[in-house]
Amino acid sequence: MVPVTTVPVTVGPTTEAPTTTTTVPPTTAAPTTTAPTTTTAPPTTVPGPPTYRSGAEGPEVAALQERLLALGFWVPVVDGDYGSVTQQAVMAFQKHAGLSRDGIAGPATLAALDAAGPVAAREGGDHVELDLERQLLIVVRGGRTLAFNTSTGTTGWRTPPGRFTVQREIDGVREAPLGDLYRPKYFNAGIAVHGSPSIPGRPASHGCARVHDRVMDLLWADGLMPVGTPVWVY
Repeated sequence: MVPVTTVPVTVGPTTEAPTTTTTVPPTTAAPTTTAPTTTTAPPTTVPGPPTYRSGAEGPEVAALQERLLALGFWVPVVDGDYGSVTQQAVMAFQKHAGLSRDGIAGPATLAALDAAGPVAAREGGDHVELDLERQLLIVVRGGRTLAFNTSTGTTGWRTPPGRFTVQREIDGVREAPLGDLYRPKYFNAGIAVHGSPSIPGRPASHGCARVHDRVMDLLWADGLMPVGTPVWVY
């Protein structure tokens, strides 16, 4: 039997390639800048104070007419129509309150209307007053006091102050050299209260006291200024 010779085998250490770990630097990305979204609300429109003028209509105008009547500034009817007579009534109130005389019911006029008391005459009893400074015709009859816009004599034609009486009247149109007089009521020679298509906020006549034709119709229809009525011009 042949003996088995065992040859020792020397095994060297196993050499492994070292594992290389490559660290990838982090990518530096530019930060995304997102502008904040700003939501702009549409501007809020706040309505301004109301203003009413010739041609306006509606319930607000009707309320204005009611207020004018309550204070003694005459309009023929509460109909919500800002016509020429309502314009004249507004102008009369503006004169009474010391406001701008434009016949437009703006914020100042409306505020004054809310705060005002009824118009008052300087004295009692049935009579008519012509206030030259404020350019107002004030009629007192049967405890009723009404104020109307008027335009008296301009420079060189100033309406004479004093106490007079309605002497005569013409129920029609008096054609005169200086212009037509609608249904005049004379109180001082040829000086009368009469209807006219032009009644500005200032003295503009040749001595008479102009009023709206509808006002003149009222004076006749309601017997507010008959012959014999005292007229005080101051």
